[in-house]
Amino acid sequence: MRGLWLVLTAAMLPAMHCVEAGEVRRLACLELYATDGDSVTCDGTNMRDMGDGAPNVSGYDTPETRQGRYKCDREFALGKAATARMIELRAAKGVYVIDSGEVDRFDRPLVWVKLADGSSIGSILIKEGHARRWTPDYKANWCGS
Repeated sequence: MRGLWLVLTAAMLPAMHCVEAGEVRRLACLELYATDGDSVTCDGTNMRDMGDGAPNVSGYDTPETRQGRYKCDREFALGKAATARMIELRAAKGVYVIDSGEVDRFDRPLVWVKLADGSSIGSILIKEGHARRWTPDYKANWCGS
């Protein structure tokens, strides 16, 4: 399963406004695509979801699904499950994205993807066992028990 495209009309989202770097803003994504368990694409820009985390301090991690990035069949299978759940949650009515104004080491904007009630998709993925809390010293090991 690759992902799910949802097309939103501009009337469904608040207008995006210009802000200085580092300032939080709600994004008006006309197309929001769940690319894997912890990443989305907003109008063609790859973004890293932080769950309830803070930019470059905390967040969440899901197993890899891209060839060459996963280390074992177990990680790939877990990654597919996390991606499927992210797609399902992303499809809920009223999902929105908040840009932190910061980027990760790959220059992807760090964002919070939220459900209509304000809860983060990342917190749900952690609670359900699809994700783990991330900190800068975190080392992924999805192949062990």
